[in-house]
Amino acid sequence: MNGGEEQGGAVPLVDARGRPDAALTEVVALAADGGPLLVLLAAGEDPLPYAAAGASHFLTEPCDDASVTAARRFAAMARLHERRTPLGEAAEIPNAFPAQRDKAVIAVALSRIDLLNAAHGRGAGDAALVQAAERISAATGASVTTLSAARFLVAVHQGEAAAAVARIAQALARPYAIGDVPVMAGARLGLAQPEAGDDTAALVRRAIDALEHARASDGATVRVAAREGAAPPDELAIDLHHAVAAGEIAVVFQPQVEIATGRIVGVEALARWSHPRLGSLGAEELFAAADRADLGIALSDHIQELALARAAAWPRSLGALRLSVNLTAADVTRAGFARLFLDRVDASGFPRGRLTVEVTETGMIRELDAAAALLAELRGAGCRVAIDDFGTGYSSLAYLKALPLDYLKIDKALARDIAGNPRDRVVVRGVIEIARALGLAVIAEGVETPQQLALLAAEGCGWYQGFLRAGPLDEAALVRMVEGQ
Repeated sequence: MNGGEEQGGAVPLVDARGRPDAALTEVVALAADGGPLLVLLAAGEDPLPYAAAGASHFLTEPCDDASVTAARRFAAMARLHERRTPLGEAAEIPNAFPAQRDKAVIAVALSRIDLLNAAHGRGAGDAALVQAAERISAATGASVTTLSAARFLVAVHQGEAAAAVARIAQALARPYAIGDVPVMAGARLGLAQPEAGDDTAALVRRAIDALEHARASDGATVRVAAREGAAPPDELAIDLHHAVAAGEIAVVFQPQVEIATGRIVGVEALARWSHPRLGSLGAEELFAAADRADLGIALSDHIQELALARAAAWPRSLGALRLSVNLTAADVTRAGFARLFLDRVDASGFPRGRLTVEVTETGMIRELDAAAALLAELRGAGCRVAIDDFGTGYSSLAYLKALPLDYLKIDKALARDIAGNPRDRVVVRGVIEIARALGLAVIAEGVETPQQLALLAAEGCGWYQGFLRAGPLDEAALVRMVEGQ
């Protein structure tokens, strides 16, 4: 059997049984076309050398002509969906990609190498791929594993994963030197952070899944993988109907730290769902399920009441901390919500003067007037107001002009970018300068490294939250941290 003359369609087929060297050469040549490629292996033969050379599908003997025909048709369907699975069986992944503990995995794909080859010749694509691998390695300080002709894997320390993704994206955005002609090629990235119980195969599989979602997206060039086994929103929506009554919804608290003193001065209340099958789910998954179940308002009410009740019962050591709670876009548009919310605060016993309400840019564009009126009423009643995730929306400056605010919270993507190139720092500096000119305190989210914190402090940021100090904590852990400072 050889490259495509057999029955079953135009998908090339390489028979590797007993001829590994010749088969590898043939796979490399056929993979240059960029389409699916089927390899027939002897029983027990390792598929990974062929996967690294560009093979996308595998058959293992014994098999008959009908099996070959079915496999080639399946591979042809994969072409229609523009998806390739270059790794063969997941159980073989650890042998080819020995990621260690506490490592995150980044999957990278260069986009439309076929167009680059058409415009500049096939050698241009090959040269770009070599340069891309070198850039990924230089950006991460790690060795790069080639998955297929245009896809790569790299493992980095989990605490540096976000910064590594940013450096890779920046490096691959530069033109490639092909002879005397600079050429461009797009790139998409998928990131998988390690979860409890992950083995290397699961981690790599989730990184590749995230990469495929990025490739399918119209705009997002980077996607972060969901945890292994995460349920679809509709299934979670069904489960959510029982979650509140079962006591599965809880609140955790992420510290907010004053940069000048290093002291914890406040916390943000964050929702967590202790799902009986899937473990701990965050607020994003929780509210996505609530939206599917049309329970968004009820869930928001429940979480606010829970956070206020927990904070009102804090011990004396937490008695000076501010509490931040989140309002949803649906809360902003509810008739009479300000009075409802203030009554809820007063009923809890938590003082209005130590309470901050946070609103995000997302979903607020069409409700700016309603948001301004609501926040003015809450602010006039003694609460403080923060705009959360600043820098992610389309009308950031409009929000600063229209909304009565006390705090501006810089989105974690901007905070991480400050450790990038000088252009990134200029953007963050501009945001901080605008906020300070408007009399707003600035809190940076998602701070993970001392370098990020030092640069933010140098630009005039006053407070931060992030894993550099602590992730979300339960009350006992929060008490220990505050009492130990």
